[in-house]
Amino acid sequence: MIRLAILGYGNLGRGVEAAVKHNPDTELVAVFTRRDPSTVKINSNAKVYSSKDLEAHKDEVDVLIICGGSATDLPKQTPDAVKYFNVIDSFDTHANIPQHFANVDAAAKAAGHIGFISVGWDPGMFSLARVYSNAILTDGSDYTFWGRGVSQGHSDAIRRIAGVKDARQYTVPVPSALEAVRSGKCPELTTRQKHTRECYVVAEEGADLARIENEIKTMPNYFADYDTTVTFITEEEMKKNHAGLPHGGLVIRTGKTGMNNEHTHTIEYSLKLDSNPEFTASVLVAFARAAYRMNKDGISGCKTVLDVPPVLLSAESPEYLRAHML
Repeated sequence: MIRLAILGYGNLGRGVEAAVKHNPDTELVAVFTRRDPSTVKINSNAKVYSSKDLEAHKDEVDVLIICGGSATDLPKQTPDAVKYFNVIDSFDTHANIPQHFANVDAAAKAAGHIGFISVGWDPGMFSLARVYSNAILTDGSDYTFWGRGVSQGHSDAIRRIAGVKDARQYTVPVPSALEAVRSGKCPELTTRQKHTRECYVVAEEGADLARIENEIKTMPNYFADYDTTVTFITEEEMKKNHAGLPHGGLVIRTGKTGMNNEHTHTIEYSLKLDSNPEFTASVLVAFARAAYRMNKDGISGCKTVLDVPPVLLSAESPEYLRAHML
């Protein structure tokens, strides 16, 4: 059994807890939280510990799945935790991945551990789709569309703003842009032309709404490059209309083959997710299996989804995969 632990028991942490039940070669042995452990009620038999006690349990865990936010949690938590465990995170600030990789890589190699970063569906499964399609259609164009759905990372970034009590952020593809890509026209699209962002915010009583809206719309790497709308709503409206966490999206590559580029091809990878955190958690658990196996083989340092042979992700044997899935 692969002994897994969770750091952070929010939506993603609960998703990991559920995913473990569907992976019989894994067991959840610990949940680490910044809250008072006695107040955290979980849905399994794992022990609940304070996040301050990570080091004390380093010999009890094979892989720690870190379920914090990309804005402020993961840049610190992942390099710190990889000193004691093999770890996995879902860091999704694309522009900062190279620096995050370098930080985790140095700490992981020093400790002899593996630190997987940016595991999920984008970055993650969509990253694989982009690499595979680029390798096959070398003369072509890439397009990624997200939504319509709730972005956990972007919602978390809004909630970190002073005066914000709760928030949901929906990423929405621009229909005309998607139609142009699927038609094979290979349009050149700016970030702003491909998506809009819809933000629903519950503000604390007396908060400066104009300031909050401006901080959202000007936030680099999250909203500054998009047409963004901010709508302030009540807690009741949030619970009634925005309780779910759906998401999804498309990776599309169009390309040409032939001596004279006479044939056009389209590769499209699609996800439609009823629960963003539960799907992301399922990806994290699969890559936790790979991390465990790779570290057992003496591999250390920072890794991404691009570094893993598919056979290491599956609980099935290589023989089974060759017979039934190849």
